[in-house]
Amino acid sequence: MKLSHFDDQGKAVMVDVSEKPDTLREAVACGSVSMKTETFRLIMDQKINKGDVLGVARVAGIMGAKRTPDLIPMCHPLSLSSVRIDFIPVEEKCRIDIKATVRITGQTGVEMEAFTAVAVAALTIYDMCKAIDRSMVISDIHLVEKSGGKSGHFRWKGNPETF
Repeated sequence: MKLSHFDDQGKAVMVDVSEKPDTLREAVACGSVSMKTETFRLIMDQKINKGDVLGVARVAGIMGAKRTPDLIPMCHPLSLSSVRIDFIPVEEKCRIDIKATVRITGQTGVEMEAFTAVAVAALTIYDMCKAIDRSMVISDIHLVEKSGGKSGHFRWKGNPETF
């Protein structure tokens, strides 16, 4: 199988997408941050001293998606159409699930931007709460769905509890 990020001499290259048509593309990625009960409660009640944790994490996730090519080699700089970050509190497990949906009409997909959005949002939650809970766990970051482009539609068939 020929890997698209390497030339014939095995050197890393950015994939040439200039011949690909613009299509509507969407990627959804999810992940989780697990924490102590007290931390979960303080976040939900907006009583963390640093401010509105989920509000700041939402903005950070959006910013992360937009900065993906600065972080991941060979990612194309993209003019994203939409980045949406949703938080799903799971009280009985003291966990906050994060869902990032990224859209574009373009020549390449946005899976990496969705992954980056989830990771940066999760890291922001950790950063804002680490003074009270260093045992938080960021986990289960994965692609849930992607559509558009030559490879077509993908839907994750894993554990429905984690999206």
